[in-house]
Amino acid sequence: MIKSMTGFGRCEVVSGNRKFTVEMKAVNHRYLDVNIKMPKKLNFFESAIRASMKDYVQRGKVDVFISYEDTSENNVCVKYNRDIAQEYLNYMKSMEEEFEIPNDVRVSTLARFPEVFTMEEQVVDEEELWKELESAVIGAAKGLAETRTKEGENLKNDLIAKLDGMLVHVAYIEKRSPEIVIEYRKKLEDKVRELLSENTVDEGRLLTEVTIFADRICVDEEVVRLKSHIESTKKNLMDGGSIGRKLDFIAQEMNREANTILSKANNLDVSNCAIELKTEIEKVREQIQNIE
Repeated sequence: MIKSMTGFGRCEVVSGNRKFTVEMKAVNHRYLDVNIKMPKKLNFFESAIRASMKDYVQRGKVDVFISYEDTSENNVCVKYNRDIAQEYLNYMKSMEEEFEIPNDVRVSTLARFPEVFTMEEQVVDEEELWKELESAVIGAAKGLAETRTKEGENLKNDLIAKLDGMLVHVAYIEKRSPEIVIEYRKKLEDKVRELLSENTVDEGRLLTEVTIFADRICVDEEVVRLKSHIESTKKNLMDGGSIGRKLDFIAQEMNREANTILSKANNLDVSNCAIELKTEIEKVREQIQNIE
């Protein structure tokens, strides 16, 4: 089973008055690059979020968007700061004695002084909060993995079809190359006879020229390596796993062999076939860039 590096996953978890929504979008990337956007109050969960995703994503650029809502009416409380109120009263008493004026402060007056009463958010159980957030993160990661797997299956089928098409081109080159040597010998022999205006031909010299030509255009090694690379790619696709980097390297090697075949080609049919082969290899490389 192979995975594409593009995909999307979303999960929403509601527990009591709390709601977590996690969305993940992934695209191609050489390595694993996770970018998380979430409310500041959840920042201390960042390392745990990344750890939770490792089982589902190995490579790609993943943008994670997390939203958090708490609709509880009791998520804040009023705090009475007695020490601050006492300090206010002490100063007022001192002012009463120093300036000899009545101290007419009332409770309602004192309550309006800064910091006597403050609003504070209630302490949330971090462990409970993480369980809910983790559930949403894993749910979104699973959804992302599912879409990547589905796309990966489509990629695999498309790549295998392209690789089979490449084998057809390679088989043609393999079959045509010896025929080119035979045709060259016939043309060379006919040319020599025409120039000498006689039927006597130096077979030794002719054989030497044909051997040199055959050696120059010989692509046996390149064809063998190319077929091996194609079959290796097909096997890796069937085996599955995180094989994107490996396949990219093999595709580079296939392109190198195709370039050598094209450079040695001394026949229009073989040249055209080698060009078609390079075109297919490039298409395969583009598709491989999407594999995790």
